[in-house]
Amino acid sequence: QVQLVESGGGLVQPGGSLRLSCAASGSFFSINVMRWYRQVPGKERELVAAIRSGGREDYGDSVKGRFTIFRDNAKNTAALQMNSLKPEDTAVYYCNADVKLITGYEYRYWGQGTQVTVSS
Repeated sequence: QVQLVESGGGLVQPGGSLRLSCAASGSFFSINVMRWYRQVPGKERELVAAIRSGGREDYGDSVKGRFTIFRDNAKNTAALQMNSLKPEDTAVYYCNADVKLITGYEYRYWGQGTQVTVSS
């Protein structure tokens, strides 16, 4: 069983920063892509950032230049550094990963989500 656990959410003022972390645990062979999504009530889940095992990064247009995604392949962790936060960044943030199991099959797993609120 593979689990993704997020941490680091909270309340921050506009213009502030937060760093989210995601840790993968369980029995698996490797992790391909790790991503961060976010969702607000009544809207579809939005891709925020993605990073491949080789290090290639992709960002949603709304966060380019403000957010940075990191990963540590040895520790099976990912992080999202969020700077210059805006009220519209308020959402539940989810970690997501494409995990290759020992069986050779690859599955997509989700974390439980962490709330980020940007407000004065």
